[in-house]
Amino acid sequence: MKRHPACTRGLMALLASSASGLLMAQTSAPLIAAKDTPAASSTLSTATLSTVTVTDTAPGNESRSLPGRLRLEGAALTPRRLGSSDAAELLDGLPGLSLYGAGGVSSLPVIHGLADERLRVQVDGMDLMAACPNHMNSPLSYIDASNVARVRVFAGITPVSVGGDSLGGTVQVESAAPQFAAAGEGLLTQGHLGSFYRSNGRGRGADAALVVANEGLSLSYTGSSAQSDNYHAAAPFKAAAATSGGALAGDELGSSAYRARNQSLGLALRHDTHWLQLTASQQDIPFEGYPNQRMDMTGNRNTQLNARYQGQYEWGELLAQAYSQRTSHRMDMGVDRDSYGTGMPMNTQARTLGASLKAHINWTERDLLRLGLEAQHHSLNDWWPPVGGTMGPNAFWNLNYGRRQRHDAFAEWEAQWQLQWSSLLGLRLSSVTTDAAPAQGYNNSLASLWGNDAASFNAQGHRRSDLNWDLTALVRHTPAAGQTYELGYARKSRAPSLYQRYPWSTQAMAALMNNFAGDGNGYIGNQNLRPEVAHTLSATADWQAVPAPDAGPGTEPDWQVRGTVYLTQIENYIDAQRCAIGQCAAANQTDTQSFVLLQYLNQQARMQGLDLSGRALLGRHASLGTLQTRAVLNWVQGTNRVTGDGLYNLMPLNLRWSIEQQRGAWSQSLEWLAVSAKTRVSQVRNEMPTAGYALLNWRASYQFQKARFDFGIDNLFNRFYSAPLGGAYLGQGSSMAINGIAWGVPVPGKGRSIQLALRLDF
Repeated sequence: MKRHPACTRGLMALLASSASGLLMAQTSAPLIAAKDTPAASSTLSTATLSTVTVTDTAPGNESRSLPGRLRLEGAALTPRRLGSSDAAELLDGLPGLSLYGAGGVSSLPVIHGLADERLRVQVDGMDLMAACPNHMNSPLSYIDASNVARVRVFAGITPVSVGGDSLGGTVQVESAAPQFAAAGEGLLTQGHLGSFYRSNGRGRGADAALVVANEGLSLSYTGSSAQSDNYHAAAPFKAAAATSGGALAGDELGSSAYRARNQSLGLALRHDTHWLQLTASQQDIPFEGYPNQRMDMTGNRNTQLNARYQGQYEWGELLAQAYSQRTSHRMDMGVDRDSYGTGMPMNTQARTLGASLKAHINWTERDLLRLGLEAQHHSLNDWWPPVGGTMGPNAFWNLNYGRRQRHDAFAEWEAQWQLQWSSLLGLRLSSVTTDAAPAQGYNNSLASLWGNDAASFNAQGHRRSDLNWDLTALVRHTPAAGQTYELGYARKSRAPSLYQRYPWSTQAMAALMNNFAGDGNGYIGNQNLRPEVAHTLSATADWQAVPAPDAGPGTEPDWQVRGTVYLTQIENYIDAQRCAIGQCAAANQTDTQSFVLLQYLNQQARMQGLDLSGRALLGRHASLGTLQTRAVLNWVQGTNRVTGDGLYNLMPLNLRWSIEQQRGAWSQSLEWLAVSAKTRVSQVRNEMPTAGYALLNWRASYQFQKARFDFGIDNLFNRFYSAPLGGAYLGQGSSMAINGIAWGVPVPGKGRSIQLALRLDF
């Protein structure tokens, strides 16, 4: 294979010009997709709600294996898009995963009970950052579900090459890879148009994609639009009310409507074994309601620039990336909430710069090395314009010029000792520095409200530097065909975020605005937080039928069972205590049935759990087609080892079981979801328990030559249930007052919803 020093010099120039220097690319997604890739093929796949493809196949040198990876792509993703425009919903039903409730396109993934910033979440290789005290603009909210072509999840023992500054695992979401014309084909032109309708909330939207390419150049465009009114639960859960936006029925969730638009332009170049991809994308969300927050998102404009390079050399593979993210974010009270004078605007401006450099080196036939550098510089301003009275005449600076800078280096060694034995050993070093400028209240001369807290915060030094390190060690044994066993240990670390260290006001209204837990409580930062350190032991066993000798590539085995057990001990776990400083010192210290004010602090935690998944072919019949069944069971339990309290927002024991049929162009699935009661809760937060429930969902599709029609019904029997991870219902009423909304109502799940989708390919 030829070397290309010119390409290498061009790459170095690109990285040198980046404001964030060099670092490792956190994904090895191929920058080329042939015309007959799964994303573009019309090959039929069973339409199922819970299909999980577990594979060790990956582009380039990663084909050697990476542990703990779940992969969804191509046709397996299509039925998952039917019920939601939220990209995070594509993960629902994977072993070990669940979702925190949030806005209609902004739910947060959870791996083994660890969520939000305790996970590394990447979109097209970019480590995107939330820029909101409520984390309304979470990383996966920046890509529409219709634009997702591949999902990879690393749960539990995460290799250092794909994990960093996180505890629970890594989620990698990729849009479609660039497509090029085959040799001698001439100009390639193709694309698609799609639309959908969902009855609950009158959700509707459309998406489009277009590719024009020759053998070495590819141009692409994608666009999507989605919107929904408030959704309805299966039964009334509160009294009907009149609001400035109209009447809210007893079963209607206030502040659950949304409107979102996404657009992306791509340019890709291919030469020999080298690829360069440049992408510019923009998201505009004019409104997104949050039924478990005290404010709504009244505007979010996000712009991303992304440059990625991948090259094959005699020695292995080189990957590099540089990206930029700009976010302009606004919050206020939507029409379902009680208004406050001229409104209560809250603004955020943020900028994130990142870059990476990663090499896969074929050291010997037995040994593969992965080396990488990465950096990320994030800056953020969070201010609330004056609205009069005691909330003026100045702007309130919740976070004034906050900065978080991270620089990492890692090395990972993978060895195939024998046909039956392999190992993985990796080390990552990470330096994280955070800082913030002085605070400012609405009127610092009002000492008891704003001045004393601001003076106390400003009297402290704000710069904090953390030096963290991660270690992953894993052994894999394959004693015979159809059997694989893995045993691993991981030490993972994560530095506190800006919104955990620097929110400074103990005034109740201000504290309530700093909450990304969705529990209705107020939070105050703690500048002296130490980094979290998680020690995880995990064991995985995978048994499956041995494919027939004449089975084609990618053929699923007739049956498969996979199980993982894990134990995680977390030092300096960032939990919360009842606030005992400033204005909240005497408030709500012992209440058990109200919203309270809390402050972050380091404690110790333990988590343990089990993931169990399996599938089996039930048979093939001339008239019925192919029948198979799938099941996923998840269980996790967590304890604060200092207080004995339960950890917040852990999904109770749950089981998904589906029966699937495919006959020619027709496919369908019937899924049963059973969730036990959530009784072990976080008492310090007054977390609300939820009752157990069971739901039935049905999905079906018909594939034409150049079109696909999907339809289904979620919550077929219209069962009422409270979402275990949905948080507290705050979607209407006097949300600015700590107990202006009644405590004790969890956010309900959606009632029955009929869903239709049509896609036309050309």
